[in-house]
Amino acid sequence: MQFLSDNAASVHPKLWEAMRSADGPQPPYDGDALSQALDEAFSALFERPCTALWVASGTAANCLALAAMVPPHGGVLCHREAHIETDECGAPGFYTHGAKLILIDGEGAKLEPEAIDAAIGAIRQDIHQVQPQALSITQASEYGRAYRPDEVAAISHCAARHGLALHVDGARFANAVAFLGCSPWEACQGAAALSFGCVKNGGLSAEAIVLFDQQLAETVCLRRKRAGHLQSKGRFMAAQILAMLEGDLWLSNARAANAAAAELAGAAGNRLLHPVEANEVFLRLSAAEREALRSAGFSFYDWGPDCARLIAAWNTNPDHVAALAKAISAL
Repeated sequence: MQFLSDNAASVHPKLWEAMRSADGPQPPYDGDALSQALDEAFSALFERPCTALWVASGTAANCLALAAMVPPHGGVLCHREAHIETDECGAPGFYTHGAKLILIDGEGAKLEPEAIDAAIGAIRQDIHQVQPQALSITQASEYGRAYRPDEVAAISHCAARHGLALHVDGARFANAVAFLGCSPWEACQGAAALSFGCVKNGGLSAEAIVLFDQQLAETVCLRRKRAGHLQSKGRFMAAQILAMLEGDLWLSNARAANAAAAELAGAAGNRLLHPVEANEVFLRLSAAEREALRSAGFSFYDWGPDCARLIAAWNTNPDHVAALAKAISAL
């Protein structure tokens, strides 16, 4: 009974079918009809012109976007526990050729304008210190917390006030939008670039870089090629993304995952470490309690000495969710 990660979930059947339908002779790289349809599909979704490019991983999506925003001598403001800091093996520095991540604290792995202002205020405006060029937030955050539209707007205004480009890591963007019930743009308003997650939500091997700044789009296209991410048969990646958008499959998958996480949260009581606003559940569990759950057949990650992380996916078995909820209640 697997609650390790939504990365471990199955590929949605509609995406397999879309990839099979994409077979046959097509222009290579991103010259095929499916890849060419991404701009229009995402422009409709966000109700504004944008450019969308496929890449194979969330790390590539994040770092190619940041590399277009930030020079080697610049900095990216982000949360201390942001994925780009803790889980990308230095990829942001690699892709930007040395830009620095400037770390900020915040409850639930979320940033607030006051903390951003304070971090920038501590940086001398001289040639000896790294000057921030971009601000990156994660929607939903690394602790499964969703930025409300007014919070995103406040951060966007803060970034603009300081002359920073706003990047949104949306590995679980679908889960955030499903929880908030807002429009996609309200959940990332003001962003110059968004990493639109697909793999965690039922995809196989495709993420989208959504660029709301056309100048950035031109740069990212070149950087994607230079970084080795311009795949010759990119139509199979575009097919996955378009299938995810068709009929709002991306939202229905996220709602299913969120509902499973909410059921687990309901059984957690005072063990819950963070409000559940997406598909991640963080629980206070002793080593003995974690071992008891594993002995009962449940898999999950430890998250520190007295914490466990449980993740529900689009196709998590409802019987497994009910069994885990019961087991947590019985501890």
